[in-house]
Amino acid sequence: MTGATLVYAPLPAAFDPLAWWSGHDPNRIAVVDATRGGEHSYGALDARATQWCGALAAMGAVAGDRIAVLSRNRVAHIPLLAAAGRIGASLVPLNWRLTAVELARVLRNATPSVLLGEDCFRGLAERAVKESGIREPVWCDLDRDADALLRRAAAFPRVDVTPDTVAMLLYTSGSTGVPKGVMMPHRQLHWNAVATNLAWELSSLDVGLLASPLFHTAGWGVFTLPLLFCGGRMVILDAFDPDHVLATMRSQHITVSFGVPTQLDMLRSGAAWGEPLPSLRWLIAGGAPCPPRIRDSVWDAGYQFREAYGLSECGPNCFTTSNAIALANPGTVGHPLPFLDMRLIADHGRVVAPGEVGELQLRGPQMFGGYLNDAERTAEVMTVDGWLRTGDLALRNSEGLWAIRGRRKELFISGGENVYPGEVEAALLSCPGVADASVIGMDDARWGEIGCAVVVRSVGYESLGESALLAEVREYLAGYKVPRRVIFVDELPRLGSGKIDRNAVAEGIALRAPAQEHGTSKAE
Repeated sequence: MTGATLVYAPLPAAFDPLAWWSGHDPNRIAVVDATRGGEHSYGALDARATQWCGALAAMGAVAGDRIAVLSRNRVAHIPLLAAAGRIGASLVPLNWRLTAVELARVLRNATPSVLLGEDCFRGLAERAVKESGIREPVWCDLDRDADALLRRAAAFPRVDVTPDTVAMLLYTSGSTGVPKGVMMPHRQLHWNAVATNLAWELSSLDVGLLASPLFHTAGWGVFTLPLLFCGGRMVILDAFDPDHVLATMRSQHITVSFGVPTQLDMLRSGAAWGEPLPSLRWLIAGGAPCPPRIRDSVWDAGYQFREAYGLSECGPNCFTTSNAIALANPGTVGHPLPFLDMRLIADHGRVVAPGEVGELQLRGPQMFGGYLNDAERTAEVMTVDGWLRTGDLALRNSEGLWAIRGRRKELFISGGENVYPGEVEAALLSCPGVADASVIGMDDARWGEIGCAVVVRSVGYESLGESALLAEVREYLAGYKVPRRVIFVDELPRLGSGKIDRNAVAEGIALRAPAQEHGTSKAE
């Protein structure tokens, strides 16, 4: 028609996968509870989400409120997220591993109006609320109160949300002692799911394993929400036991599974490790750099393996790779996901050349909405034109593949040379007798900074000493990268996300008297 003007309706503010799949195929199984037993269809979860809308309204929750959950992984998290979104509120999964003092800092920032939790965490919740000094939220015990509350739920208004309405609030591990509340809008959840399904080739036929805690971004963003968006199935565990995980992967025909490197290392101790898993397409590791020995052991066991990178503030899925690319290019994370722009920036804002290390910066619709009640820290990580400063160092090789090189703030300069702790740690973990390692830069009068390695010995290598270890690691590293000091410990402190708590490691080093002077000559 000549002269006609096409008018397009705006994109929906938020896709509600439970509601859509309930209408399309209500009996399709969405979630399997591998801990408590039972299968839950999309139709049943959609109905439960509607019940939770009324229950939250009965507890006084309204649009803009925050609904906190202090619980291990449960099926209830799924309809609660949908219900919070439908009434214009946001879900706040809390880290149940925190102390009352640590949890109080989170509650003081989030100020939830409702707090739901397992009975075993009631005492922790009460102490944290008292410590926080906030107005006491309405408590609902998921073990004792939920069923009765759902039966007498109140009427509720369905709220129209915008793409930037906050759907979820996740808190960083808080290695600085001051946790940051990452506001994740519906837009971020939507585009992460769409991009992940496209680039990782997920479909309604996939079955994912949820063993990561739901207070961590990987628990939601790596498989749970993407698979629910495309009609797939999630199998939920509330704890990570290697034998149970492997048995569940086999019995539930898991096709895709995620774990932090520590979890994959634990899997290798499972009695069934190495036995065939015919349905498994690949294992993927993220959350921290994967030591070569763990990566290689997965391949040696006959499983496909990929490495990933992401963060709460963007994605969390940022790259994609294939089994073939991962095998041919170990240590790389592949190519950027759709809709996501990337650049590498050196000091003074210069864009770096291929093969050169720079700070990874991201921009796209998968971006977070800022830190709650913290405009200053939000401004620190966001440029005026919308780029997120990740603080992570990366490089892009001549073939367009990306690799992560560690945190910018962890880099130290020894004798004028940049040293990346992640590279040194990977070399240490390749040495016989090293089970775990962390490298921290220390001040040094001669070299400016030197590396101190904090090492956990493997079983059977209790006699491994500093001299033997450093001689071995020199086979993998240039002299200026080799640590000048080694401290052996029984275990390394870790954050709730599974990452090494580098602040705690550094504090432990500071408490120890120097084992030796560091004025030795620098190796070439």
